[in-house]
Amino acid sequence: MDNKYDNYTFLTQAPIDKVILRMSLPTIVTMLVTSVYNMADTFFVGRLNTQSTAAVGVVFSMMFFIQALGFFFGNGSGNYISRELGAKRHKNACKMASNGFFYSFFFGIFMLILGEIFLDPLCLLLGSTPTILPYTKKFLEVILIGAPFMTSSLTLNNQMRFQGNATYAMYGMVTGAILNCFLDPIFIFVFNLGVMGAAISTVIGQIVSFFILLRMTYHRENIGIYWKNFTPTWQAAKEIFYGGSPSLSRQGLACLSTVALNYTAGFYGDAAIAAMSIVNRISMLVMAAVIGLGQGFQPFCGFCYGARLYTRLKKGYWFTVKVGTSFLVIVAVVGFAFSDNIILLFRNDLDVIKIGTVALRWQLITYPLNAIVLCSNMMTQTCRKTLRANILAAARQGLFFIPLILSLPHFWGLLGIEMCQSWSDMLSFILMVPIMTYTFREFSREEIVYKAKTVVRIDK
Repeated sequence: MDNKYDNYTFLTQAPIDKVILRMSLPTIVTMLVTSVYNMADTFFVGRLNTQSTAAVGVVFSMMFFIQALGFFFGNGSGNYISRELGAKRHKNACKMASNGFFYSFFFGIFMLILGEIFLDPLCLLLGSTPTILPYTKKFLEVILIGAPFMTSSLTLNNQMRFQGNATYAMYGMVTGAILNCFLDPIFIFVFNLGVMGAAISTVIGQIVSFFILLRMTYHRENIGIYWKNFTPTWQAAKEIFYGGSPSLSRQGLACLSTVALNYTAGFYGDAAIAAMSIVNRISMLVMAAVIGLGQGFQPFCGFCYGARLYTRLKKGYWFTVKVGTSFLVIVAVVGFAFSDNIILLFRNDLDVIKIGTVALRWQLITYPLNAIVLCSNMMTQTCRKTLRANILAAARQGLFFIPLILSLPHFWGLLGIEMCQSWSDMLSFILMVPIMTYTFREFSREEIVYKAKTVVRIDK
């Protein structure tokens, strides 16, 4: 418990830049590693054929949904844990950790069973074309086996992050990703398993990550997972929903948007699906760093909000926005100059390179806007501004993207698909401005009320 109070002192009193950068480094590594899982599959499968590359892109939307459940339970329980630790209510945090973990694992098992029973219709629902379907089935039937391990690993990872112990969370994710990268070429080429080999190596990596992360929870600085603490109640479920629904909105809608993208791109052939899949993976890798930065800000945000340190909270928010925006500006400039070469790394197909280069350059134009949108989403989520957090979470990948991907191609054809994400990013930024203006005014009102109550208690 003393270590918890050490974290409390660090997060609420140490220099803001030092706290956020220290919290962010392991979360950035973890997010990049999570992206590497998918990048590795795309890279090695791209050496097979365009259909296999497209199949991985189709299944990726299902992986998005499985990850969404992990983030839902992880962020839902983690946000509550950070606020309770900030308020020095350690017992409540311990119970929530076990509730979040077991809920996540059980839902992962449910996804595994349901997915295997309805494998064929699920592949078609995800946007698989007849030529891609055999590859999609091989990849998905194995990926589903890892569902309970993926969901609960992400839950454990996020819980430790919100406790201020992101370094421990990083160990499990990094080990699994490195193992996946090592096993991919062995299963794909040496054992000649093709796209199924990529799925097997991914699942093995997820299982290894799961057991390492579970073991890490019993380290003295972390909150352990115990069956006796699994006390499902309506109040616990409600807290998980309030804290996790923005993550479910963000990741779940990313799943739906990927399905919509696959369907729309399918009208222009397998090369279009493969190209957009590659661009999505590249975008995920870049945004993973910004999301990791924002996740490093979240425990700082939760502790400061729980301790009613509003001025410190606002300063931390703007510091995070400045760092994230600067990074994305650099990425946009460099990426725009080498777009075609970046696509070529994944698939040496002229049609794929042509489509992918245009789509990537459109996305790079609006990249710098995403840092402040993501940071705003994470702040409202952690501070339990649930409706606003859900709106911001849904904006980029759902609220704007899905209507745009279904409408723009009717006017601009393939170009409409390629520039869709960029328009969605711009609209998300515009929506964010009034939401955060209102949120900061609300913080000011909460601070005045809190100070007034403090003065009354002192007088008494």
